[in-house]
Order: sequence, then C-alpha cells, then structure tokens
Amino acid sequence: MQLETLAQSLNAQLASRSAEQALRISFEAPELGQVALVSSFGAEAAVLLHLVAVSKPDLPVLFLETGQHFAETLVYQQELAERLNLRNLRIIQPARAALEHSDPSGKLHRENPDACCALRKSAPLQAALEAIPDLGALITGRKRYQGGPRRALNVFEADPATGLIKVNPLAHWRAQDLRTYMEENRLPKHPLLAKGYLSIGCAPCTSPTLAGETARSGRWRGREKVECGIHFINGHFINGRAARAPHSAKETT
Repeated sequence: MQLETLAQSLNAQLASRSAEQALRISFEAPELGQVALVSSFGAEAAVLLHLVAVSKPDLPVLFLETGQHFAETLVYQQELAERLNLRNLRIIQPARAALEHSDPSGKLHRENPDACCALRKSAPLQAALEAIPDLGALITGRKRYQGGPRRALNVFEADPATGLIKVNPLAHWRAQDLRTYMEENRLPKHPLLAKGYLSIGCAPCTSPTLAGETARSGRWRGREKVECGIHFINGHFINGRAARAPHSAKETT
C-alpha cells in the first residue's frame, strides 16, 4: 500500500478525535509494524507521554539531546521519565565527530539555524529511526492550535522523507484540553511555562511567547524559520527543513 493511501486509510478509521483511539489504531494496525515516539519533553510533552505510559509503557521514546537544551528541560526530562516509568527511553545525541567538524564553536545556530537543526536533530533522529527494526510509524506531539503549517495537521500523515507514517494523536486538542488533562492526572509542568515559554526547544533559539502570539512564535524569533526540520505537513516539506538528501521512501505493504 502506498504511504499516502495508508495514511488516508488510517484517518478513515477514526470515529472520534480521541487521542486514545489514535494510539490504539497505531498499536494495532498490522501495516505499521513497530511504532516509536519522539518527544521534546517540552511545554506540553507530559500529556502524550502519560497517554503512552498508560497504554504501552515499553514503547520506544526518543529524546533528542541536542546539547543546547535549557537546563530546566534536562531536569524535567529526567523527572518526568522517572515519574511515568518510561521503560524504553532512548537519549539521542549528535555524533561528536560531526559536531567537531560542522560546529566546533557551538555557534552554528547564529549563522545557519537550518544547518544546526540538521546536525543536532535531523541526522541523529534519522540514524536512531534506522536502528529500530520494522519501524513503520512515529508518534509526535504536534497540534493544530500551535499555528503555522500545523493548522492543517491530520492525525495520520505520510512522511515520504523517512517512509514512515507520522501519528499526531493530539492534532485536534486545544490548549485548554491539555491543561485539563494535566490537572486531572496531576502531571508536573515544565518549569519554563511559568516564565512565558509556551513552546520550548533549544535555548539559543527559543524565547518567551508574547501576549496575542501563537504558541510557537517564540521559536526562531525574527527569522522565517518555523520548524526544526524533522517533520512534514501533509506530505510536503515545510519552511525550516534543512537541505539534506532525503531518505528513500519505503512503501508499506
């Protein structure tokens, strides 16, 4: 089955906008094979991580440790992983040789943020995905209300760069839905939320969100860049995807 056709078929199986149903379909669909989750352990990550911990605690959870995270994010990642008893957490880091070659000063984000994201996120993630046997789907925490290209996000989408199905269980959730879920399940908040950071990435490229802005307005402020480059939207490259040779897309049969 072609990747885009498979995404459409999975979306057609959704009887509601329930994140639990989306996850259940992901785990039970024989066409997908192995499933993994990529998490930033950012502002809203606790919701999806909790949903997964309840339904499939041994699911591979990938955290991209770029070397430029806020200290608060690293502490939060450790605390949340322990609290939720994530049994298969994998810390993904960029290769030391690649950093020494392409970003020896650690300032690449100033000169070329797309190249920095490719070096510290896209390439390490690609290698980590290729190391998971029979991987067919990757779960993400993206949501429509975050604005920009994400406004048209579907729960299941084809990612031709990796040949995977991207699963976005929270695509239709609102900010209030997330707050309610966190309160009802007594989940800890990322400490930077109290300082106005509504979307949290690497420290050099993240600033607080101002009143009236969309949640991701504080990312790469002052630049046209809107994404780190590890995601497609509706099968298309989106602004900020660093130029690198795409992985040959595989078909899921």
